[in-house]
Amino acid sequence: MEIGLRIDVDTLRGTRYGVPALCSLLAEYDIRASFFFSVGPDNMGRHLWRLLRPRFLWKMMRTRAASLYGWDILLRGTAWPGPVIGRKLPHLIAATARAGHEAGLHGWDHHGWQAKIDVMTAKDISHSLNQGVAALTQILGQTPTCSAVPGWKCRNQVLLKKAAFPFTYNSDCRGRSIFYPVVAGNTLSQPQIPVTLPTYDEAMGHGGIDAHNFNDYMLSRISHNQLNVLTIHAEVEGIVCLSMFERFLKSVRSMGANMLPLGQLLEGTPEIETAAIEPREIPGREGWVACQADRIGDDC
Repeated sequence: MEIGLRIDVDTLRGTRYGVPALCSLLAEYDIRASFFFSVGPDNMGRHLWRLLRPRFLWKMMRTRAASLYGWDILLRGTAWPGPVIGRKLPHLIAATARAGHEAGLHGWDHHGWQAKIDVMTAKDISHSLNQGVAALTQILGQTPTCSAVPGWKCRNQVLLKKAAFPFTYNSDCRGRSIFYPVVAGNTLSQPQIPVTLPTYDEAMGHGGIDAHNFNDYMLSRISHNQLNVLTIHAEVEGIVCLSMFERFLKSVRSMGANMLPLGQLLEGTPEIETAAIEPREIPGREGWVACQADRIGDDC
């Protein structure tokens, strides 16, 4: 049984503290993962304006966001422009790749992408992708070979613009299987490796799930005969929840499962289907996310 391990790095704090801690932990267990880095300005504090929305306020309350993320994340970029992560901490990003992990692009401005994707033009999308790829290429010394948009906020226009880059795969959506995306009847050549498992912030506080039984819940969601892709966050599992994540790794190992970078999942997939992506709402997350489409009414 294989589990694809994807690690999203959204902030300066996650890069500075979460990434080295996770790299150290994964080295102990001889595990390689796919790290997706935000390399532009850290303006994540601007999400506080979303507290005016009841669903986002409830999410912040049930996940105890202030203690989970820290006030430096929650206020970053509110009173002044946030620091550019790739300029502040390039050595930590480069060290992750040297340690044998996949290093892909998450985005240039994580907050800006999530907040503006609904109104971004094709030119805006290209500009954001170009900035991110250029910054990460300078850090790594080579063009990144994979990407994953912030917050699973992906439109068909994004898929078309990504086709201009040499990405081996993208992980821009939620779904059930690896697939080639179809846009306007055309099948694109970059496969999507969707996330299949819920994230910490989606599950915590729902249905009696808390810090004591979260790992058991996640283990129960792992399938023995279907695609398993888990997303963790450097800001969560890499800092406050690091011990809990280590216990999860031990449990996964006792099950006889292997955790792999997403690219290795792709190598072991004999047949890849085709599917469109579509916006849907999923439990525990505010607003829409891109999902692998099938029949109307299917869960993603």
